[in-house]
Amino acid sequence: MSTKDFIIEQLKTEISGFKAEISEKSVGRVLKISDGIALVSGLSEAMMSEILIFKTAHGDVSGVALNLEENLVGAIILGEFTHIKEGDEVLATKRILEVPVGEALVGRVVDPLGEPVDGKGKIEASKFYPVEKIAPGVITRASVNQPVQTGIKSIDAMIPIGRGQRELIIGDRQLGKTAIAIDTIINQKGQNMKCVYVAIGQKESKIAGIVAKLEEAGAMEYTTIVLAGASSPASLLYIAPYAGCAMAEYFLDKGEDVLIVYDDLSKHAVSYREISLLLRRPPGREAYPGDVFYLHSRLLERACKLNSDFGGGSITALPIIETQAGDLSAYIPTNVISITDGQIFLEPELFYKGNRPAVNAGLSVSRVGSSAQIKAMKKVAGKMRLEAAQYRELAGFAQFGSDLDEDTRKKLERGKRLYEILKQDQYQPLAVAKQVLIYWSLLGGHLDDIAVEDIRTFEAGLYKYADTNDEVLKLITEKKELSEEIEEKMKTLLNDYKLVYGQN
Repeated sequence: MSTKDFIIEQLKTEISGFKAEISEKSVGRVLKISDGIALVSGLSEAMMSEILIFKTAHGDVSGVALNLEENLVGAIILGEFTHIKEGDEVLATKRILEVPVGEALVGRVVDPLGEPVDGKGKIEASKFYPVEKIAPGVITRASVNQPVQTGIKSIDAMIPIGRGQRELIIGDRQLGKTAIAIDTIINQKGQNMKCVYVAIGQKESKIAGIVAKLEEAGAMEYTTIVLAGASSPASLLYIAPYAGCAMAEYFLDKGEDVLIVYDDLSKHAVSYREISLLLRRPPGREAYPGDVFYLHSRLLERACKLNSDFGGGSITALPIIETQAGDLSAYIPTNVISITDGQIFLEPELFYKGNRPAVNAGLSVSRVGSSAQIKAMKKVAGKMRLEAAQYRELAGFAQFGSDLDEDTRKKLERGKRLYEILKQDQYQPLAVAKQVLIYWSLLGGHLDDIAVEDIRTFEAGLYKYADTNDEVLKLITEKKELSEEIEEKMKTLLNDYKLVYGQN
């Protein structure tokens, strides 16, 4: 066969096997690009939060539709935007922004798009969840009645947190807000609780330190870290908390309990303000856009406790807000306070006096209250808040006069010991049984004969002594209430230890 005949035969074969396929593509063009924001024309059918693909000379770049106008689509770029230029082709994907979810992400550090940033290799995820999701309805929810033990004495006693609650941690910078969240994650070891820590606008070096601490405590076994660092573009900071919540919802749907920390939502609001101003949205109070309340309400409402008909899972949210000079009346703090089920307020005055964690029991509140405490804790912690408030009030008056009646002097001495007990070192969460033991000892007057400066030494020794003779701690952990028998055993344990302490 000649070359000519061979070519003809090949062409005939190709033509006979050809099948025409029709494909439909929604294509637009970049009109303007600046600071990670692109204005695109020609995508009239684009959906809110739809993934857009920007075709550049250096490869494809993803973006998300955020502004839907009559002739234009405003999009945020989720990658390197310096290669995008005017006139570049933009493809609509008909897919809403989603992130990988599942067990494969547990123990990993990922960016807001679910890509690993910990150098431990690719994540094989078979399931994807949309970043934005409507919060569960009223009918699907159950009341919050199971505790989340933080291991922090002042919080577990006076500001209890329940599974499915949204408890705000608020205060000025460098007062220990993140420390409370990390201690809570560490204390979930063995509590059948998955954890998600979302770092928004934090320094990468700080997050590296947190990862090291969690690994040291064995907490990374059940924790996922979503990192949108200080050097990340505003678009990733904006998406990060929603992505973290989607990862948590995978376990919620399986009927499991999840704790999610948003650190912090102040920087999240600032990133959204930046995006909104670049998209030419009208500014409101403090230059934030009008929908900044909805920004956080639609996120925090996704934290809930589902009833048994819907799996019985829960997401407990600990959002963090940074205040300026303790101003709780600023725009973002008041917004988030109104959305959450209570707040833990950290006070500079207490912090600088050495009372750490610097929790102000007067301004802090849990709207779930004692329903999220075991009976044993409920019994001993009932008087704690009152004792703390009375002490602070009396201490203010006592400095003006020296003539105090016996009852006032007793309350002041008890209050001093209470505040010593509430002091707690970082990364050392305390089991609930030991908390019950020390509170019962204090409120029963069993520590009145211990000097204030010796209280912490006495407390540490008592825990060690209780560990060697752990029948009492076991009973409190198992029964979760204080019977007369358990109280008698606690009294015997305390008296025995006092003899040992006195000899030392």
